[in-house]
Amino acid sequence: MLTDREVLSTLNMLRNEHLDVRTVTLGISLFDCASHDFDVFAYRVRAKIAKYAAKLVATCNEVGDKFGIPVVNKRISVSPIGVVGASFSRDQMVRACQVLDESAKDAGVDFLGGFGALVEKGITPGERNLIDALPEALATTDRICSSINVASTRSGINMDAVALLGQRILDVAEATRDRDGLGCAKLVVFANIPQDVPFMAGAYLRRGRARCGDQRGRFRPRRGQESHRPRDGKPQARRIHARRSGRSHQTHSL
Repeated sequence: MLTDREVLSTLNMLRNEHLDVRTVTLGISLFDCASHDFDVFAYRVRAKIAKYAAKLVATCNEVGDKFGIPVVNKRISVSPIGVVGASFSRDQMVRACQVLDESAKDAGVDFLGGFGALVEKGITPGERNLIDALPEALATTDRICSSINVASTRSGINMDAVALLGQRILDVAEATRDRDGLGCAKLVVFANIPQDVPFMAGAYLRRGRARCGDQRGRFRPRRGQESHRPRDGKPQARRIHARRSGRSHQTHSL
């Protein structure tokens, strides 16, 4: 049973500390979109993201308005493209990233994560092509985030991947020089990456998850920050974090 103190504390967070849900992220498995024919892959990806993410933003806004706790960011995470697009060339990886970016914009979400690879045990040709594509891919897209896992306690450190990523990070910074190296803010290199990371830029949907899944969300007050993005006269708080376990969705935050 809630105590009076807990109730008052919650009211204080709502009224004075701008409590919000930092983000809700929808996880979508793309393994069934894999194809050696890039056009088939692109069609399947667009269709699947459109199908499952069409109402994500509207639903988040509706829930935020209903309970008075805004959902600030809406995001999507997908299966690691290094696996889904294992047969793709470097140029096709760039195009795949652009397809994902277009799908994210069509869905109205803030970010899409999963353009990445898990290479702690070694790098496949497809994963190497993805890493080589990072500078151009992140420079020509707006909402895509990428993560590469190069080490784990069990497998050790893939030093070839570490050396390669060191150079690619410099290349990404150079490719996005005109935007203050923004591409590097959308790329994260991991050791011991958790499964189903819900936070950008490292978000991805692990293997073995259902076709679509709602993962987790975190509520937190934003002390010392003014609310923003008013809607219908109601102020919205600055950031969010939302993660829920459920049948099949995900949630994130940058």
